[in-house]
Amino acid sequence: MARQVASLLAALMILLAYGGHQMGWMDSRLPLYNILNAIGSAILGYVALHPFQIGFVLLEGAWVLISLCVLLRPKKVVAR
Repeated sequence: MARQVASLLAALMILLAYGGHQMGWMDSRLPLYNILNAIGSAILGYVALHPFQIGFVLLEGAWVLISLCVLLRPKKVVAR
C-alpha cells in the first residue's frame, strides 16, 4: 500500500510540473520545475526496481539525471 501511495504522489509531482509548464503556470527554467521532476522520477524509478522493470528504470533514471543536470549546471550571467 505504501508503494502505491508513493508512486501516486511521485506521478502527481511529475504531472504537476509538466501540466504547469504546458499551461504556462510554471517556467521550466526555474528550480521548482526540475525539483518536482527529479524527486518524482527518483521515487518512480525506485518503485520500478521491485519488481525490476527495465523500461521504467531506464526512463525514470534518465529523467532524474536530466533534471539534476539542469539544476546543477552553472547559471548564465547576462551582461546588461
